[in-house]
Amino acid sequence: MTGPLLLGVRHHGPGSARAVRAALDAASPRAVLIEGPPEGDALLPLAADEQMRPPVALLAHAVDDPGRAAFWPLAEFSPEWVAIRWALAHDVPVRFIDLPAAHSLAMEPDAAAAPPDGPVGTGPTGVDADDPADPAGPADPGHPTSLADPAGDGPTDATAGTAPAGSAPVDRSWPTAPADSAPADASWPTAPAGSAGPAPERAGAEGACVESDGAGPGAEGGPDQPGAEGQGDAAGPASVRIDPIAMLAETAGYDDPERWWEDVVEHRGRGEGSAGSDPYAPFAALGEAMAALRETYGHGGHDRDLVREAYMRTRLRAARKEFGDEVAVVCGAWHVPALARKTTVAADRALLKGLPKVRTEMTWVPWTHRRLARHSGYGAGIDSPGWYGHLFTAPDRPVERWMTKVAGLLRDEDRMVSSAHVIEAVRLAETLAVVRGRPLAGLSETTDAVRAVMCDGSDVPLDLVRDRLVVGDVLGEVPDDAPAVPLQRDLARQQRSLRLKPEALERELELDLRKDGDSGKSRLLHRLRLLGVGWGEPVAGRGSTGTFRETWRLRWEPELFVRVAEAGVWGTTVLSAATAKAESQALAATALGEVTALAERCLLAELPDALPVVMTALADRAALDADVSHLAQALPALARSLRYGDVRATDAAALGEVAAGLAERICVGLPPACSGLDADGAAEMRGHLDGVHTAIGLLPDAAAMTGRWHTVLRKLADRESVPGVIRGRAARLLLDDGRLAEDEAARLMALALSPATQPAEAAAWIEGFVGGASGGGLLLVHDERLLGLVDAWLTGVPADAFTDVLPLLRRTFSAYEPGVRRTLGELVRRGPAATAGPAPEEAALPGFGHGLDEARADAVLPVLRLLLGIDDNDLAGVAR
Repeated sequence: MTGPLLLGVRHHGPGSARAVRAALDAASPRAVLIEGPPEGDALLPLAADEQMRPPVALLAHAVDDPGRAAFWPLAEFSPEWVAIRWALAHDVPVRFIDLPAAHSLAMEPDAAAAPPDGPVGTGPTGVDADDPADPAGPADPGHPTSLADPAGDGPTDATAGTAPAGSAPVDRSWPTAPADSAPADASWPTAPAGSAGPAPERAGAEGACVESDGAGPGAEGGPDQPGAEGQGDAAGPASVRIDPIAMLAETAGYDDPERWWEDVVEHRGRGEGSAGSDPYAPFAALGEAMAALRETYGHGGHDRDLVREAYMRTRLRAARKEFGDEVAVVCGAWHVPALARKTTVAADRALLKGLPKVRTEMTWVPWTHRRLARHSGYGAGIDSPGWYGHLFTAPDRPVERWMTKVAGLLRDEDRMVSSAHVIEAVRLAETLAVVRGRPLAGLSETTDAVRAVMCDGSDVPLDLVRDRLVVGDVLGEVPDDAPAVPLQRDLARQQRSLRLKPEALERELELDLRKDGDSGKSRLLHRLRLLGVGWGEPVAGRGSTGTFRETWRLRWEPELFVRVAEAGVWGTTVLSAATAKAESQALAATALGEVTALAERCLLAELPDALPVVMTALADRAALDADVSHLAQALPALARSLRYGDVRATDAAALGEVAAGLAERICVGLPPACSGLDADGAAEMRGHLDGVHTAIGLLPDAAAMTGRWHTVLRKLADRESVPGVIRGRAARLLLDDGRLAEDEAARLMALALSPATQPAEAAAWIEGFVGGASGGGLLLVHDERLLGLVDAWLTGVPADAFTDVLPLLRRTFSAYEPGVRRTLGELVRRGPAATAGPAPEEAALPGFGHGLDEARADAVLPVLRLLLGIDDNDLAGVAR
């Protein structure tokens, strides 16, 4: 035995996974070391549990700040997962050797944005300087000396006696050269929770992808590219970032790094004669290539890689002291040269000294294929997790089996796809591979064949194939006994009892609140929303609009496990946590609208213990708030809460009293509050007017309050100091409720559109009366007298004022349905006979349409004589 077996891999590559399994079978090591945080060692046995279904991820988060978290995803085709399962199946010790999550999560945001690569362990193993789990007791905080050679008398080389990576193995039974690997990433785990969510799948995904902590083809410029790793003493500039796969592909004459990777790695083992190939040779070749790249480019300016690799070497030394040289190391291929590099214990300890540290907890959580995709923001992501999973699990004829899957999907979507389509698609894919000089058909060939044969050249159905199969929505499972915070356990219990299983694929859920099961689901979803766990979002339903119906859009994302951990500070059950958070928000809220919205959410979530606290806060804020706009903004939420309370059999008597008091204060204060407003203030108040009008109809004593409200609306419609948009809206609300006759509405419109009114103010009145989505267009269609008034006014607007009113008019009429606008245009085109509108001069006066009343006109002459100080003859001449 000449040294440990260094297996440089690609974190999510089926070719690397097959090669690792073959190398482990051939070498039979006494221990397996894997790139990942050591806190996860205690949770590794769960990987053999029958309930464990990849993809899964190890979640690490700070105990005092659960939002500071990171994931280490593992798929069935991940080399690390294969190595873990192999070790557990052969009763071989398996351990993680990367920098502990306690250090990586404690580093500055720019350094910790991409945690170390490698799988993570889970479980409540808090690690800090005083943690008993650290038996050696580090000399200084964050210095993990317990896992290094404590005496400092171990080998001075991390792989002493081992041939450098890439050299020929001295003993074929225990080779030292790395095998069928690919460039590894600088940081395998995903960015901390809260990073960018899934995005639409990227077209043109090849059959390979580079898991480089933020590097690799398609991820250039990431925070931790493979080319950013290194020793720091290389000849190349430390600030240069490279994509190792791209450089190797370019050297091999490929213009596409992904295609090169697929040809040399993913197709390995799929062709004829591959069974007898040397399982170690590819590791040796890639090890040499990585050594050459690191010698040229160094660590790329990322000093944290030096720390990580120093820690890996200390763990490797400790394992060699325990198990000898028969140790296999599965890590990113980019790290292989650093692990084979000769360094002293003192040098590595110097790099690890003084690292920051936080107490952490870890656990297994389900993951999804979609979150493995690079477009999701995952630095070590791949383009085609579904395709990779197919390549890894297909026992034979992967192209034929893939085409069969595609055909099944398209048939489910009612597309005509026959067996002949499948046969021709396979032939075309194989032909394309030959024409392009590829050893076997890859994803690019199969995609082109599917587009041409099954999709008739269209990318629309092809996008469905990419989304459902190339990427996929597979959701993993973890054992019930996996470590979790109490809140997570209670949530899982309720999910099982309500038969509300988390799913990665977005779906809509229709609930009937009259049913106990559906009402329980509604309560759970509303409580989770209050806790900030956005599993479901309410949407407009397609069926009944009754209050007993609810429609939710559900989609479970792995980041929600972090949100649940964060919400665990409020309680150990969903009910207690939601109640505690609601009470805290009620006491902290300063705006009346915040408290009313919270009261509505408490009723929807059925939090009876929190409601008294919220109602007390609501009464206090309402009594102290004298701003009518705040009161008007708060009333609709209270009215909705009362309505929902009736449906859910919730006692909302106290809420009704507060709502009635708010309505009384609004009726008193609204008329003076609407006077003297500018355009923006008037538009905002118009919205409040609509909300209050709807809310008053939902109050328990609606009949008495409605009469009071109509009186307020009449005052607003008649008061000249009120902006036109509010006066027009008040008149329209009265007309809709039958409290304003059509003749009276026409009179108010005539006054508002008279020549004495400024054109902009008249246009604002029109906007309030017939604007928006309130059916104003249909009103004009069916009441041609009102349309005639508008048409007569518009044709009489002076040219210099027309440009000022045009934006208001366009905003008013653009909200109408196309059919309504077309009908109005036809009515106006017919002329005055169709619109039945009076002449502009007559329309400007009360009593229009009946001619000039000379007796009424003469009645003002005596007053004019007194005002002007002239005799009757002169006044008669003026009148004439």
